[in-house]
Amino acid sequence: MPIAVVCCWEWGKRETESARARQTAPASSSAARAEPGCGYQATCVSQHESGVSVSSSPSLDQGPAPTPSPAAGSPPPTPHPTPPSGSFTGEFHRSHRDSGRPDVDVDDKAGLEVDGEPDLKPDSDIPDVPPSNDSTPEVFNKALSGLSSRWKNWWIRGILSLAMISFFFLIIYLGPIVLMLVVLYVQIKCFHEIITIGYRVYHSYELPWFRTLSWYILLCVNYFFYGETVADYFGGLVRREVPLQFLVRYHRFISFAMYLAGFCMFVLSLVKKHYRLQFYMFGWTHVTLLIIVTQSHLVIQNLFEGMIWFIVPISIVICNDIMAYLFGFFFGRTPLIKLSPKKTWEGFIGGFFATVVFGFLFSYALSRYNYFVCPVEYSSETNSFIVDCDPSVLFHLQEYTLPPVLQSILGWDTVHLYPFQIHSIALSTFASLIGPFGGFFASGFKRAFKIKDFADTIPGHGGIMDRFDCQYLMATFVHVYITSFIRGPNPSKVLQQLLVLQPEQQLHIYNILKSYLTEKGALQPAINEQ
Repeated sequence: MPIAVVCCWEWGKRETESARARQTAPASSSAARAEPGCGYQATCVSQHESGVSVSSSPSLDQGPAPTPSPAAGSPPPTPHPTPPSGSFTGEFHRSHRDSGRPDVDVDDKAGLEVDGEPDLKPDSDIPDVPPSNDSTPEVFNKALSGLSSRWKNWWIRGILSLAMISFFFLIIYLGPIVLMLVVLYVQIKCFHEIITIGYRVYHSYELPWFRTLSWYILLCVNYFFYGETVADYFGGLVRREVPLQFLVRYHRFISFAMYLAGFCMFVLSLVKKHYRLQFYMFGWTHVTLLIIVTQSHLVIQNLFEGMIWFIVPISIVICNDIMAYLFGFFFGRTPLIKLSPKKTWEGFIGGFFATVVFGFLFSYALSRYNYFVCPVEYSSETNSFIVDCDPSVLFHLQEYTLPPVLQSILGWDTVHLYPFQIHSIALSTFASLIGPFGGFFASGFKRAFKIKDFADTIPGHGGIMDRFDCQYLMATFVHVYITSFIRGPNPSKVLQQLLVLQPEQQLHIYNILKSYLTEKGALQPAINEQ
């Protein structure tokens, strides 16, 4: 028998029993009327694997069911309880009651009842997400079978953390192009993990074209950002290839046209009774793009400023994560924040000091090598990236006078440091004090949807997004920090933009620049030939 028929039959049965109870047992009539049964929201909801199926009860099609008159001497009927005004259930209940219209979106009613009873708890409209599977390799389970779960998790996290750190240094050795490809892979994987949660939560597997549109919009946004990167940093390649000149010249128009096509496809895919659900997912996709794709683009922008601006921020976030975990594991007693019950003040403070020291020493080690400090530039002659330059003043040793307090402690009056080490203190401070809030944000997100991890890609760690929740916030800070305190006008970037202009435009700029430099005295006035 179909689920809808069974549900509506149960509703009629409960209403009949409720009416009899009110007539025969006045003392218990209130309790009997308080049970709304299947007809409380005038719908019966059945959640299947592919989505939500809804069957309207007779109260929708034929009006409200008649209520028997109370017996003499019995108290007046108790109305059905109205949900609180701030809840999603209450909004639906009032809008349906006031409008009297049976044609309500299916997704407006999904998740409003559980086993016939209204769920008035906060976030009651959010269904549970199936838990992720344990992806721990069997060899680890056998080797660590004699340990408690706490120490077993400690060893698994430790071993895989060392493996990931080794992989990180390997891709650094392979060069900038490999780093960019890894950033792109991480971006796509994080996008996939968050979008998958949206599909599970809102049961959107059968929304027409939505999965395709999500990935299409990701493609459009990546085309825009990477096209901007090509125009800014690959001037030699653009000048040499005629098709690239066309794409760069009309890049933003092409990007907008691609996105506009996806936007129109979304509007055409809207389905009656799924409008709100589809707009939920449309917004979900765009917020994910804002968090993931925009930040990963800034990571690549930081890389072109010099690999040290890529390596140091990522390394100090990793260091803070590891040291906060170790300090909290061995010394943690005081809870830090309710969103993450396992986080402690001891881990937070210990991670801060350890990260500042690590960032200071690690910056000193990297500042000595041109490979890390020089901006990454593309050479059209060799068709490869080059990292060779005369290092800026940030990476030249300078003498600093210590404060009197440190002089008395260390016994030194002056020290020789790279100026970048001073900046590393600011980066480490942000990574330790503000960066964890990216993790807290992710914890709140996971709690909102009742999941432990974003995925089970990395045993003991969760998904890729679980490891990069703080990195994206750090990437934005580094980019803002560079543009605000470090980077001035970039001559090579200006030159690349000039070289793609038409010859008459270049000649006009040349004459203006020549006149300006002559007025400033930087050039001698030209002697006119007689």
